[in-house]
Amino acid sequence: MDDTPKLTARQQQILDLIQSAIERSGAPPTRAEIAAELGFRSANAAEEHLQALARKGVIELVGGTSRGIRLRGDALRSIQQSRIKQFPLPLPGLAQLSLPLVGRVAAGSPILAQEHVDQTYVVEAHLFPRKPDFLLKVRGMSMRDAGILDGDLLAVQKAREAKNGQIVVARLGDEVTVKRFRQTRQGIELLPENPDFDVIHVLPGSEDFSLEGLAVGLIRNTMLM
Repeated sequence: MDDTPKLTARQQQILDLIQSAIERSGAPPTRAEIAAELGFRSANAAEEHLQALARKGVIELVGGTSRGIRLRGDALRSIQQSRIKQFPLPLPGLAQLSLPLVGRVAAGSPILAQEHVDQTYVVEAHLFPRKPDFLLKVRGMSMRDAGILDGDLLAVQKAREAKNGQIVVARLGDEVTVKRFRQTRQGIELLPENPDFDVIHVLPGSEDFSLEGLAVGLIRNTMLM
């Protein structure tokens, strides 16, 4: 018996748009972006379709954020599979990147200090929408629902600023973490993509916090074995 939920053509269109946005930028679209893309008169129309998708179990809506859309079931598995990057054989004429893999990071020292680099991978530049500066091995499952799993290699572009909704690499004291970024009047929030983990609140002016970079791609580490 087929338990796959039956979607209308419009619902499938919106689901495809959500998947495409996550694959492209790592973040789901806002209601306003969905409305603009599909020609709705208001964000309320997009919200009605999102509620229908949530009732059918293909997405989960999370309150308190304009991008609070999480994929579930086959939709999530599709995103996770699409994020598994193959390493094709080098071909003449293709741009190659040499990316250091960052391991444990000591407090107070630059993330790309030589003592932090475990090894270097040569990969093709076209694997990523924006040029990364290094790879970071993901530890833990706090970003599971964004398709980022324990042991994955996150491609990171160095940056000191981020926009709300972007997936970032941040330093908190002597720990480096991968989370979704949100700036509020009260400070910075680092949001997990797994309900088993708590939001990390960073007060304005905190000396323990620094932004190290933005996620620009993902390599499933099993493909390297």
